[in-house]
Order: sequence, then structure tokens, then C-alpha cells
Amino acid sequence: MSIQGASPSLYNEDLAPATTRNWGPFSIFNVWTSDVHSLWGYYLAASLFLFCGGFVNFIIAIGIGSLIIFALMSMIGYAGVKTGVPYPVLARASFGIWGANVPALVRAIVACFWYGAQTAAASGAVVALLTRWHVFADFHQNSHFLGHSGLDVICFLVMWGLQLLIIQRGMETVRRFQDWAGPAVWIMMLILAIYLCIKAGSFAVTSDIPMDALIEKTKDAGIPGVPGSFAALAGVAAIWVTYFSALYLNFCDFARYAPDKAAVRTGNIWGLPVNLILFSLVAGVTTIAAWDVYHEVLIHPDHISAKFDNWFLALLAAVTFAVATLGINVVANFVSPAFDFANVFPRKINFKKGGYIAALIALVLYPFSPWDGSAAGFVGVIGATMGPIFGVMMVDYYLIRKGELDVVGLYKENGEFRFQGGWHVNAFIAAIIGAIFASILPNFTDWMPAWWGVYGWFFGVAISGIIYYVLRSAAAGAGAKVARA
Repeated sequence: MSIQGASPSLYNEDLAPATTRNWGPFSIFNVWTSDVHSLWGYYLAASLFLFCGGFVNFIIAIGIGSLIIFALMSMIGYAGVKTGVPYPVLARASFGIWGANVPALVRAIVACFWYGAQTAAASGAVVALLTRWHVFADFHQNSHFLGHSGLDVICFLVMWGLQLLIIQRGMETVRRFQDWAGPAVWIMMLILAIYLCIKAGSFAVTSDIPMDALIEKTKDAGIPGVPGSFAALAGVAAIWVTYFSALYLNFCDFARYAPDKAAVRTGNIWGLPVNLILFSLVAGVTTIAAWDVYHEVLIHPDHISAKFDNWFLALLAAVTFAVATLGINVVANFVSPAFDFANVFPRKINFKKGGYIAALIALVLYPFSPWDGSAAGFVGVIGATMGPIFGVMMVDYYLIRKGELDVVGLYKENGEFRFQGGWHVNAFIAAIIGAIFASILPNFTDWMPAWWGVYGWFFGVAISGIIYYVLRSAAAGAGAKVARA
């Protein structure tokens, strides 16, 4: 779509409102299969299973969280369908035409962290397969580079490079890749569960993992309460919701290509509550079966597949996990920063160049591996940084503007969204205060209760949203008084 009078500093073909609307329900559904069916997704689901202390508790907590996720994704998805614009352009309505670069870069940086985390997880699956041979096992143990083994580094670089090939032709290639990658991972997850259940001699949905083993495995995650308690279940639901915090911001990057709200709604129903609950069920069953077979609490699927006696199954698992991670990285951690970096310098950076920048940053982060450690803790810290932005954007779009937005004005320097020299001060005040309570205080001080950080994303959304609404209402009231005078 061509915008007449658009500023070159705000517009290029990749940032323009979508004109091709061929992402039907199946493609939207596979956004979620690609996003969820990854090593990190499984790792998180299996970790949260331990906190629940039982299978029924797990399904209840995950089910409640999945319904919340569906509602939130539908909000941003409908905005994407109606406006046809990507996340950084939509952010201009609340943060200003230049101010939107700040939330865009926040989302891009978070994507770079996740890009590295997912690539490292995929390379770990390949390493687990290769170390079955003595020559690779010796090389893995005796060579070290950049704080990792030589084999780790080589596998990371290979997986890092393969992902760059997928985006050579833009978003249509992304759609085609995810349409087969997501279902393929589902098949492998089922094979993994069935194989372990057969080895265990039964299909079990009740856990016999001892409480002391659960406590030991979950002691550093930061979720309050002992496994199975109400506090633990509430924490599980909260972390499950927070896991998707990045895509709450930029799901409109995909929904903008859908023909209508019905396509988004149908794809979201099957891809979120239905798919999430089933995927979590498989993760829970597999965790129980792995304990029965190996008498270890195994929550990394690549660690489980490394124990397989069947070499072919181990190979199939490694390949599938690698494909799964390619899928989520392209969907969640490549598309968004590609648009986000392009939004900052639309004259010089297009979709592909933006994606390459994100990949390069993830590569630079690899020696430091900031994603190592607790899955729940990593998700909480990363997610809390984005809650305030989501709160401001959704309050602006639904409560202030009632879902009506001048799309053309988003690409003009001197229009409605210029605010204070291109920056909307009220939005930044609200977002900064929200971030202080959502991320800074619970993570860098001991001023907040221990459980506060688990719900950091929610506090960020609520605090920033309320403050923004109050500031906007006050500004509108002052403007009305001036007009009457």
C-alpha cells in the first residue's frame, strides 16, 4: 500500500500497511506451533510441571494461563488486522513517530537474547547426538573456545547460519517454512512420549517423582511455595503467560497479513488454548515417563534423546528439535527485530538487513550466554521489560482511541502523532514507572516481596496502563478547558 505524502524517515515498503492478506487460519495456527514447539518451550513446560506437583494441577494452571494468552493475543492481533501495520509503526500512535523507536529497540534487543537462547538450545541437541561417537565426545571435552567447547561453538555457528537462509525471500518464505515445521515437531514430540511410555511399561498421568527431587530441581527458580501449593500454581500460570510477552507486542507483524478477524480468531483458538494445553500434556507425560525409565528428573528433551538406545530415533529427535528452533527463531526472534531495526532507519535498513543485525547481535552475545540458568527466571526478567510497553499500547488503542486509528498519519512527520517533537512524554512517563516496578525493583533490589518478580509482567501492564490512562485523560481535560476559554 502506497502512502501519499509519507515521510522517507518513517516509511519503506516493508513498513507499509500490508496489501497481501493470504495468512489464513492454518498459517496463524502455525505461528503458534512454531513459537511453542521448541526446545525452550518444552523445557519451560516441563519445568513448570515440576512446580505443580501433579498432572491435574499442571493442566489447570496451564489451561488458565493459555486462556489469558489467547485473550491478549487476540487484542493485538485484531489491531494488526484492522490497521495492517507492523508493531513499531503501531507503537507510533502511543509513543510518537520518533519515540516509537525506543519500544521497537527494546523488543528487538529482547528478540536478540531469545535468538541466541534458541540457537544455543538447537545446537545443544546436535551436540547431544554427535557425542555418541567417541571422536566427537573427545573433541567436545578437550577443546574450548569463547567459554564453550569447540563442538558447541561449531554447532552454534552452523545453526546460526542456517536460519539466515530462511528469510532470503521475506515473509512469504517464513509462512511456507512454518506451515510444515510446526506439525513436524508435533509428530516428534509424540514419538518421544510414546517411546518413553513403552520403555516405562505404562502411560502415566500421575507423577511418582518424590517431593524432595521436585524441591531440589525447582529451588532456584524463584516461584513461591512448595510444588503443588496454590502459590506455586498461580506462579506457573503467571510465568506461562509471561513467556509470550514478546509476541504480545509484535503478533500484529503476522496478523496484519490475515484477511480478517475470523482468520486470526480461528488460528488463535487452535494454536493457543488447544495447542498449548496438548503440548503441555505431552511434556508432562514425557517427564513422568523419563523419571520412570531413567530415574532422573529430565526436563531438557535433548538430554532425554541423548539417552535413547535407538540411534535412528536420536538422529530424528536432533533434526526435529533443530527444525523446531529454526521455526521459533524465525517467527518470534527474526521477524520482529527485522521490522524494528528497519523502523529506526527505514531509508537504509529493510526487512532483511534488520534481521541480519539481530542475528549478529545474538552471535556477539553467545560467549556470555546470558540465557543459561533457570528457565522460569530468564523468562520472568526478559518478560517484565515488555509489560509496560504493552500496557501503554493497548490502553491507547482500545480505551483512548476506541480501536480507531488514522493509519496514514502514522507515516507523516507533522500529523497527529508528532506529540512533543515526535515523542509522547505521557507514554514514556507511564512506561518508565511501570518498568521500575515490574523489572528494576524486583530484580536489582530487595525492596519488593520475593514473589513480586514472578508477576512482574502483570504489574508492568497494569501500572503503566493506569498511569497512561490518567495522564491522557488529564491532558484531554486540560485541552477541553483551553478550547472553551
